[in-house]
Amino acid sequence: MKLFVGLGNPGAEYAFNRHNVGFMAADAIAATHGFPAWRKRFQGVASEGKFGREQVMLLKPQTYMNESGRSVGEAVRFYKLDLDDVVVFHDELDLVPGKVRVKAGGGVAGHNGLRSITAHIGNDYVRVRIGIGHPGSRELVKNWVLHDFVKSDRDWLEPLLGAVAKAAPDLAEGGNDKFQSFVAHAMHMEAEAADELPVPAPRGRRDSPSSESEKPTIPEGPFGKLRRWFGA
Repeated sequence: MKLFVGLGNPGAEYAFNRHNVGFMAADAIAATHGFPAWRKRFQGVASEGKFGREQVMLLKPQTYMNESGRSVGEAVRFYKLDLDDVVVFHDELDLVPGKVRVKAGGGVAGHNGLRSITAHIGNDYVRVRIGIGHPGSRELVKNWVLHDFVKSDRDWLEPLLGAVAKAAPDLAEGGNDKFQSFVAHAMHMEAEAADELPVPAPRGRRDSPSSESEKPTIPEGPFGKLRRWFGA
């Protein structure tokens, strides 16, 4: 059994905060791999499925970020999990938007969700650090993480969540480096594709697009609520 934990705050007012990108990753994994509906468990909501022969539980603590360890600790004790079976998806200020890094153990870097988990289960669990960028000043951090992504973030957020979801089976199998490489490659290809998009021709030119279908389009996101929020 693997426990995949997405960190965030419960409630509609927090749903698209930068701090909630861990919840978004868990939702993307559940939707992409056809996991069943979320149900209340371990002071959170959980959904359980399989990647090949590996059983995986997705967990979104509903205790608010600062008390995430209460929920995670219950699940770890119930299933008697080793810490290398626990994978936590969380926002990371020290990575630029769209970058992902995976590591086992290490410091909590001021992240209150990680601090709570470490206090309840120990420190040697796996972290999937999802870059949200830094506002530039320590005084601005709280406002930054507790405000929504802006619509221009869609350019990297949707493909990133899609890549994280697609590569999630590698994490379940212990292939942390393989997962990280896949996501990095997917984002590199996305950036290259964006650079190669044709510049729209001025009106009246014969080579301008003749229909909406010929214009560059944004691919379908990994789960509906994110796409609806972005207004597509």
